[in-house]
Amino acid sequence: DTEEMVRAQPCDAVVLIGGCDKTVPALLMGAASANVPAIMLVTGPMITGDHHGERLGACTDCRRVWAKFRASEIDEREIGEINAKLAPSAGTCMVMGTASTMALCTEALGMMLPGGACPPAVMAERMRHAEASGARAVGLAKEKLTPDRIMTPAAFENALTTLLAVGGSTNAIVHLTAMAGRLGIKLDLDGFDRMGRKVPVLVDLKPTGVGYMEDLYKAGGLAEILKPIKGLMNLDALTVTGRTLGEELADSPPSFPQQ
Repeated sequence: DTEEMVRAQPCDAVVLIGGCDKTVPALLMGAASANVPAIMLVTGPMITGDHHGERLGACTDCRRVWAKFRASEIDEREIGEINAKLAPSAGTCMVMGTASTMALCTEALGMMLPGGACPPAVMAERMRHAEASGARAVGLAKEKLTPDRIMTPAAFENALTTLLAVGGSTNAIVHLTAMAGRLGIKLDLDGFDRMGRKVPVLVDLKPTGVGYMEDLYKAGGLAEILKPIKGLMNLDALTVTGRTLGEELADSPPSFPQQ
């Protein structure tokens, strides 16, 4: 659908707006095939809810509390209250599920403006990022900066390295393989296995950790993940800004002590 719409309309550039799981890779696959200047914008994660002082989030927590309900540790009234708090705002799941994983991988791939993966859907920063993406789409059209110049083998290596560093969804392997395939790039899964032996897991988010996407946003987002492992990244890979990943990391806000 994306490929046909981009081909059919007289667009000089497109803003791809995606959210959950498969929509982001699907949009990027269509854009890669049409090869018209494109920039990715995600809707952003939900903020967390609260139940009796305990933070709650969709996906991971709903399974946990449902198990407690089945074990008769909480009653029907309380599970109803919790259910109303699991998805308290607009946005994608606030854990490191496929939506969050693909957003971070897309930013690392270079198809999203820096800082775009993490701001929650309801934050003013999400609106600012959307406006900046629209403005940059005009620049992409003028510069004729097409997806095939950004979504290179080196860029996909950056996305795979990021997948490992964030402890991301296993679905990302399927999606990244499909995206690369649209550009005639074959991902080296044995190489990915070797990569996994030297890339540390840096993000402490559910389901494998304790935090949520709003915590990663407050911590500085993708830039704070990539700075410690920049020696493992292809820093000369081009991004939608027209600058390299290395240049964008060098210009990112200064780091600060955090958990």
